Amino acid sequence: MKKEILPDLYTIEIPLPGNPLKALNSYIIKASDRNLMIDTGFNRKECFEAMQEGLKELDVDLNKTDIFLTHLHADHTGLVSRLATDSSTIYFNRPDADSKGGWDHMLVCAGENGFPENQLEAAFKNHPGYKYSPETAPDYTILEDGDKVDIGAYHFECVQTPGHTRGHMCLYDEAKKLFISGDHILIDITPNIACFSEDEDPLHDYLNSLDRVDKLDIDLVLPGHRRVMDDHRARIQELRVHHRHRADEVLEILKKGPLNAFQIASQMTWDITFPTWDMFPVSQKWFATGEAIAHLRFLESNGEIKRDRQGKVYTFSIN
Repeated sequence: MKKEILPDLYTIEIPLPGNPLKALNSYIIKASDRNLMIDTGFNRKECFEAMQEGLKELDVDLNKTDIFLTHLHADHTGLVSRLATDSSTIYFNRPDADSKGGWDHMLVCAGENGFPENQLEAAFKNHPGYKYSPETAPDYTILEDGDKVDIGAYHFECVQTPGHTRGHMCLYDEAKKLFISGDHILIDITPNIACFSEDEDPLHDYLNSLDRVDKLDIDLVLPGHRRVMDDHRARIQELRVHHRHRADEVLEILKKGPLNAFQIASQMTWDITFPTWDMFPVSQKWFATGEAIAHLRFLESNGEIKRDRQGKVYTFSIN
């Protein structure tokens, strides 16, 4: 389903079957010489068919279309190798482009944070980012923070907003006060901030990125999922409060004594319909554990908790 948002700027809603995100907003900007597509959907039949239908309705020629990818997650990149043509320029950011082959490292980190070894393989194989990723990696044109992307009447500046991924990048048209936010800001769901690395603090990165975007003059935010929004500052404040509440919840759990990240995740509150942690699908346990690790890393870097190693697994306790 396609919808015109502004002159020559459209959204194609790409379904994400069985995923709590429900759909991806792929944005299409039409111009006389070249078009621009922003994000693609999973590499799966339902997504490809919806994209083809939307492009047909908009009369978009892929031979005259470039693609901008906000970040590496498969719901945003999965179809890129099927949609790109020999003439396409594929815009991407350096940190995410360099994240190839990170699954092994993520599995090690998950195990070190208490994720049961007998569930790791299932978590990996059922992860949508693994199942629906691009068939091949295209040649990317790397964009840096502050670079310009001009398409028709739209003149964007690249705004790097690490947190959701290491290199997440948004597009900002200052004159039109228009911000294409990817998964940096979403209106009624909270972007997943997860950590499966020993040398990153993605929640600190994310909060710093929110502070940066808070200062921009924006009238309309076009997110990667759900509805557009017109008050980015109010939403940013809600996101700040949410993450402080989550961090406080982790501290409350740790009052019971030292625990690993998987154990902490099992005691956190989650917006999911399963009554017990044991009934969570293994993929949801993976996302929950990654979010728990991110909040633990944030609290540790703030000096609020400490980390110790018990055998192969890290445990956390209040300072």
